[in-house]
Amino acid sequence: MNQATPPTVSVLMTAYNRADYIADGMGSVLASDFDDLELIVVDDGSSDNTVEIARSIAERDSRVRVYQNPQNLGDYPNRNHAASLARGKYLKYVDSDDMIYPWGLGAIVRCMEQFPDAGFGLSARSELDRPHPVLFSPKQAYLEEFCGRELFGRAPGSSMILRSAFETVGGFSGMRQLGDMEFWLKIGARYPLVTLPQALVWDRVHEGQEQNANTGLEKTAMQVQVALKALAEANCPLTDAERTTAIQSFVKRKKQAFWRHYVMRGQLTQALVYYRDVLNPIAKHTRNGLHRS
Repeated sequence: MNQATPPTVSVLMTAYNRADYIADGMGSVLASDFDDLELIVVDDGSSDNTVEIARSIAERDSRVRVYQNPQNLGDYPNRNHAASLARGKYLKYVDSDDMIYPWGLGAIVRCMEQFPDAGFGLSARSELDRPHPVLFSPKQAYLEEFCGRELFGRAPGSSMILRSAFETVGGFSGMRQLGDMEFWLKIGARYPLVTLPQALVWDRVHEGQEQNANTGLEKTAMQVQVALKALAEANCPLTDAERTTAIQSFVKRKKQAFWRHYVMRGQLTQALVYYRDVLNPIAKHTRNGLHRS
């Protein structure tokens, strides 16, 4: 790749104490059959030799750039920092403990290039009646998310993002755990979405992964807050009638989960927490009306 010419894809690999895995992750990117890329590794203050391993690989491949933060930023702020260093048309997150298959980047780029107006793509979901890639307008994506099979419950590693769109919407917020869903709703309100094929990245499971700080109930309550906020935004792509339908469908799903997971199992304490933290905020939001913020 000519260093003066921006690459098509900037692969972003954020890392924290991943010495056992980062060589595999970087190697998988560099072995891609699509090679118009740069690999940007941003270490978030590791205490092991993650940086040394990354730099030794960078010495052998000019497509790699390695950075080390002077202080720990945390997951999503570091993802934003990595994106700020990118030069490519597209951003592709590959976590430092995962691996992308050799055909992965090429398949994703070919899908994205079919839809020049799309702002991002997400994989990890099958399409039941048509093959990938499938384009969803902002309105279609929101209706699918709230009234259909859902779209936005995906990790950053399942995505490819148009860099200009990422910059326009301001990147990820600092919200832990649900920063990805919040971002998909934010960018999805403004840009079309492309659904991508599955099995493009291998998501490694290991003991060193960050554990969720919140319980399932607390995370569900956070999801409700994120969803209701997105539906109330001034740039929500749905009409008032469609937003009412989305809320009704959302309520139905959460009530079904309430009965299925807690009441029917006799988990009354959890049921009370769910009712207080999940169903009550939805009911309050509905009573107050769907006023755009």
